[in-house]
Amino acid sequence: MNASLNTGSQGSQSDTDRILILLCTYNEGDNIGPMLDRLREVAPRSAIVVVDDHSPDGTGEIVAQRAEHDPAIKLITRYERKGLGAAIRQGLQYAIENGYDLVINLDADLSHDPAAIPSMLRKCREEDYDVVVGSRYEPGGGFDGLPWHRRWISRALNTYATRVLRLPISDCSGSYRCYRVDALRRIDLNSIRCNGYGFLEEILVALLRAGCRVGQVPIVFHSRRHGQSKLRLSDALGALRVIHRLAWQGPRAH
Repeated sequence: MNASLNTGSQGSQSDTDRILILLCTYNEGDNIGPMLDRLREVAPRSAIVVVDDHSPDGTGEIVAQRAEHDPAIKLITRYERKGLGAAIRQGLQYAIENGYDLVINLDADLSHDPAAIPSMLRKCREEDYDVVVGSRYEPGGGFDGLPWHRRWISRALNTYATRVLRLPISDCSGSYRCYRVDALRRIDLNSIRCNGYGFLEEILVALLRAGCRVGQVPIVFHSRRHGQSKLRLSDALGALRVIHRLAWQGPRAH
């Protein structure tokens, strides 16, 4: 699978960088087809890996059918559901092992608009960032249709985490990110212990402590079109436990 991204004027590396787009799924059968269609519009030459937790609604079967006609799509099925963090870790490890240059992770439920991918790539390339985060709290970012209580939980968690960990960004709990694979090689992914949503804070701290540069671009987070959110209050509490552990286990990120 030797795919590069072609989305117009993205900088001098747009014809040579090997780009992997990562989607982690569980019961996204109504969303995965439209998401793959949208990704093909925005990034027609990218490789796409879907890490699916053996969804009973047929998500994996839809991806497998698409892969029969599009060799740049790959399905990885996990038969033990271990959480979002574990799924992202497996996808990032796949990017490392298969020699990609950049990997973009986003939600498969269309809450993340693939139209932001070109701006994330430009930010990473032109300003030499190792990670670019899609931020809901930068000017120009925000929410569309999300219930107030979820906005409140997200805002409170991000404000607390960024202050406690002294992170140089405004949004540390969102999964829409562009990672430079060389930066991922500088850390031990298996040492990141959290398999849940706290993985998102933990990997940022690990990269910053390894000397990586993290930037951000504004994004609008949309309410999912179909299905139920997987985020629960227990996930937010689990992320808080991770934040507290990170704050006390060593030097803080700068």
